[in-house]
Amino acid sequence: MTEKLYLLGHPIAHSKSPVMYNAVYERLGLPWHYEPADLATAEEARAFLAARDFLSVNITTPYKPEALRAATHRAASAKLAQGANLLVKHGDALIAYNTDGQGCVAFLERTGFSFDDASVVVCGTGPTSLAICHACAIAGAREVVLVGRDKERSRQVLETYVEAFDQLAHAAVDLPAAQEHHRSFRTAYDQTAFKFGSYATSTQAIGSADLVVNATTLGMKPDDPAPFEVGLLHEGQCVFDAVYGHGETALVVGARTAGCMVHDGAGMLVAQAVSSVQAVIDIAGADVDLEGIDLFSLMAEAAGFEVA
Repeated sequence: MTEKLYLLGHPIAHSKSPVMYNAVYERLGLPWHYEPADLATAEEARAFLAARDFLSVNITTPYKPEALRAATHRAASAKLAQGANLLVKHGDALIAYNTDGQGCVAFLERTGFSFDDASVVVCGTGPTSLAICHACAIAGAREVVLVGRDKERSRQVLETYVEAFDQLAHAAVDLPAAQEHHRSFRTAYDQTAFKFGSYATSTQAIGSADLVVNATTLGMKPDDPAPFEVGLLHEGQCVFDAVYGHGETALVVGARTAGCMVHDGAGMLVAQAVSSVQAVIDIAGADVDLEGIDLFSLMAEAAGFEVA
């Protein structure tokens, strides 16, 4: 049976998601069709989700919180991120996930970056930022600092996340690590120092971090500045910008000039898409064999990305 799958967001004309997902489903012989749903208002997005005329929806800016509210069941990844980037329909249920953090970490580990005992700064206070903060803690980070334009906003967002993480981490059964070298929920909670700040107050944290992540939308417009003063960066740091498809951002240019190891968001897009494909196939009960198929390489090639 033909199934409809979508990318929901605005603006998404630049997105490579349709070509990536359609390449996978064609390779697997599934009669599934993936297309964009570029909706300009939250009202339109809510109506689209409420209609449930789809098998799954990937969600990007600015509708991840709307997607979480639309779900009937919420995975820990979506609860902690305070927003969903994937909804999958299963009978009468609509299940929410967030694969952004997992995608970011998986890609960076693919490049050789180690999160073990690392200090990480994540720019932004939205669902993508929180998903990345959480995934870094699970992967072994010693310290995760959430920074934004307003210190009080950063504090409120981080405290809400940490409270929810505490409840999940100390539930009756500890959620085990999904990968051998990662931490369980309880270990990640107990061993990660979570901090917050603003770009103005966190200059020392930015300058000393092993990894700096931009999870804001700054860079999607040609004249966008970097989130912070790029002069804080130096050789030996890794800088990851979640923005892709808009040319080199001010952050990428500044980080490269400073001698940092620099990555744009293309690799994360592919890695989180791999996780999304696996989740949808599993929930849909699709009769396919993924053995021997390199989903990452297949999707990256379809998008025209040259990533690790």
